[in-house]
Amino acid sequence: MGEIRLRSWPALLLAPLIALADLSVVYSLVTPACMRQDQSGLHAVAAASLVIVLALTMLAWRAWRDETGRVHGHAMAAMAQGPRDVTRADGDAAADRQRFVALIAVLVGALSGLVCVALWLPIWLLSPCY
Repeated sequence: MGEIRLRSWPALLLAPLIALADLSVVYSLVTPACMRQDQSGLHAVAAASLVIVLALTMLAWRAWRDETGRVHGHAMAAMAQGPRDVTRADGDAAADRQRFVALIAVLVGALSGLVCVALWLPIWLLSPCY
């Protein structure tokens, strides 16, 4: 259970930072790329950023999927036992919070991946000398 929780945090925290680092590193490499008329360094940084962000997002997605399966398994077992009294504490389950954090991590990772793709498009379309 703790391992599932830890798989979500890199996508939640590191994926946006990697997208921001991608912007900074590519911006700093534009002048050397213009002088050499070679964009391979820019493409390498953008591709590496996108691959890392997607890998972190996949980790978070697997954590969300595992947590969702575990929560549904507990719900099905509880339903098989028959009706029971509902208490106020039933909605405060820690499993719901873990699943929510994992889902938010997936969404943040996906958004960071889209940002990396959006940052890569000008490298494909424009010369570094503009």
